[in-house]
Amino acid sequence: MAPRFLLALAICKLIITVGLNGEPTELLQLCVGGGRLSMERVDVESASLDFGMMSRAEPLAVYHPSSADDVARLVRAAYESSRGFAVSARGHGHSINGQAQAAGGVVLKMSGAGPAAQSRPAPRVAAEERYVDAWGGELWIDVLRSTLERGLAPKSWTDYLYLSVGGTLSNGGISGQAFNHGPQISNVYELDVVTGKGDIVTCSEEKNSQLFHAVLGGLGQFGIITRARIALEPAPQRVRWIRVLYSNFSSFTRDQEYLTSLHGEPASKKFDYVEGFVIVDEGLINNWRSSFFSPRNPVKISSLGTDGGVLYCLEVTKNYDESKADTVDQEVEYLLKDLDFIPTSVFTTDIPYVDFLDRVHKAESKLRAKNLWDVPHPWLNLFVPRSRIADFDRGVFKGILGDKASGPILIYPMNKNKWDQRSSVVTPEEDVFYLVALLRSATVDGSGDASRRLEHLADQNRRILKFCGDEGIEVKQYLPHYSTREEWTGHFGDDKWARFYQNKMEFDPKQILSTGQRIFKPDFGFYPNDAVSS
Repeated sequence: MAPRFLLALAICKLIITVGLNGEPTELLQLCVGGGRLSMERVDVESASLDFGMMSRAEPLAVYHPSSADDVARLVRAAYESSRGFAVSARGHGHSINGQAQAAGGVVLKMSGAGPAAQSRPAPRVAAEERYVDAWGGELWIDVLRSTLERGLAPKSWTDYLYLSVGGTLSNGGISGQAFNHGPQISNVYELDVVTGKGDIVTCSEEKNSQLFHAVLGGLGQFGIITRARIALEPAPQRVRWIRVLYSNFSSFTRDQEYLTSLHGEPASKKFDYVEGFVIVDEGLINNWRSSFFSPRNPVKISSLGTDGGVLYCLEVTKNYDESKADTVDQEVEYLLKDLDFIPTSVFTTDIPYVDFLDRVHKAESKLRAKNLWDVPHPWLNLFVPRSRIADFDRGVFKGILGDKASGPILIYPMNKNKWDQRSSVVTPEEDVFYLVALLRSATVDGSGDASRRLEHLADQNRRILKFCGDEGIEVKQYLPHYSTREEWTGHFGDDKWARFYQNKMEFDPKQILSTGQRIFKPDFGFYPNDAVSS
């Protein structure tokens, strides 16, 4: 214990020496309390990068909290110090553009194993009330495992479950259930939040509602979520999973919009999940075919009479229990009968509910085995107004992208009335809008196809945004990334920006939280603009 105490004391002295001069006793508590303050190279290096692998910003230290009190203690030390320092919460590190980095500050490692994690509260399920209380750094896969023990599950998901609760709630949290249940932020009853002043505040629709709505989708600007009370529903046992192909974009979007318009219907008369993706090259369809078609019957884009060399895949699911297996076929047939897909392109499979929700993790494992996971990810996620989605198709899917995708391209509609406009998330003004997610992986060493190089994909992203601007397509970035105040105010619009700014001044007046988002520039020595960007 003595060596650990001396190391902790040395860390605190170092923090004071470089000018982050909070009360020594307060900083010492960070080291000897339940949490762990680390300046170990492996911790600092890990916190300097993220999933995007496109920027690097080194923090002074990494803090592993064991409780909300630990989080509050750190933030309060930053707030009360004479110079201040950045504090950014990091979950699974799945940000793309350095949003969870804290150049010269402290990264709060909310997820992961270790001694501090053993003291964190485990998910607590209230079966009768149908909610679960989850630590802000809890991964959704672990929330699911806990709720399934009581036969329950959250209503709304992301496609990838190895993300933290606080991370997705700070952005929105979307998947194919959003048309029906809304995003994850629409399925939260209550939060515990540590504000930028170091206060622990419980908030909900009825209590401290201003902070509650600000934090949901608030990009970490107003507080750090340490607990979320999440709505649950009975968990189904199995999933009927269907994919069908379209060669005509109008037919594809018309059918998607029809299916998502059924959100108010009884469960037997709607799908539980509606997504889709775009196929612009032979490689992707053949990879897709290897899982969904017989190897003896290869599929080529050219053989399907495509519209501009592009195919579109509609992906839907029907949840059910084994006791209702005899009716699921009829329900699926009823929902598919009026759709205008290519008749020979239907594929149906049947898997356990958990396997469907965790489907992306299996792909991750395969990519990791090939050393293809830890590569740059120049992702671009856009909300596109329904009225301009055909223009976007012509200019981007059939234009800018050419015949190479370099990763999945998701596309599916959502209903604006499922999004609470009091939250901080920005969506298009129309009643229906589309998510278009270009989830590409890049190479940086000059090897392989030039179309997969980071410079090429980043340039395509710029061209896509320029095209939308030139054509007057009022897209909104999901997981937004901007560099200037003018761009951020344009993203939010005058009214929402005024509210966003007011909330920042109230809940984080020294602008110490989530500086990696590059929305506000704090007045202390280090800032993410000092980061080394690729």
